[in-house]
Amino acid sequence: MPERQKRTYTIGDLVEAFDVTPRTIRYYEEIGLLSPQRRGQRRIYSEGDRVRLRLILRGRRLGFSLEEIREILALYDPEEGGKAQLERVLKMGEAKLREIEAQIAELEAMRLELLERAEEIRRLLQET
Repeated sequence: MPERQKRTYTIGDLVEAFDVTPRTIRYYEEIGLLSPQRRGQRRIYSEGDRVRLRLILRGRRLGFSLEEIREILALYDPEEGGKAQLERVLKMGEAKLREIEAQIAELEAMRLELLERAEEIRRLLQET
């Protein structure tokens, strides 16, 4: 087994590496996204757990829900090279991008309306 696969991590290691709280990591464990081994009360995380945590955090940063992330993680099949997972991530990413673009358009419309109202108010103030 490669040395990288044998490496283990404590919750403190992951907290430091990813700048998250222990509570966040325990929550991901509680909902089944992470499954560390136990040695008494200690959690022992594998390299795979570390990779999963990185993917979870990346997914959250990109706006995916925990359920969407769970779906993506469940699709991984090393025998097919993760093709199904990658295809699903692409579809979900494209959908998320459309949502973001719609939000940007909505925000731009709000911005323009606020600018117009501010200009109206300035004109009214000058008239008084």
